Amino acid sequence: MLELYQAEGCPHSADVREKLTDLGVSYVIHNPRQPGSEGGDVLNEQALRVMTELGGEDSIPFLVDTDREEALYESEEIVDYLENHYA
Repeated sequence: MLELYQAEGCPHSADVREKLTDLGVSYVIHNPRQPGSEGGDVLNEQALRVMTELGGEDSIPFLVDTDREEALYESEEIVDYLENHYA
């Protein structure tokens, strides 16, 4: 299962969502906080806590691939990963 921690209005999150849609891949979306380089307003404390526990950073987008036990930050790395494993 793919889980995307992201924010509406974040252009980097939008890039990842667009790639997932282009590939026709199902995923679960979490909105831990608003976008912002220093962290926007927290929307979901639990999602933020889980994201930082899994990845160690408060940064979006963050993709977790539970089937492959992979976790990635940075939209370009996530898009490359998706193309390599789900195209």
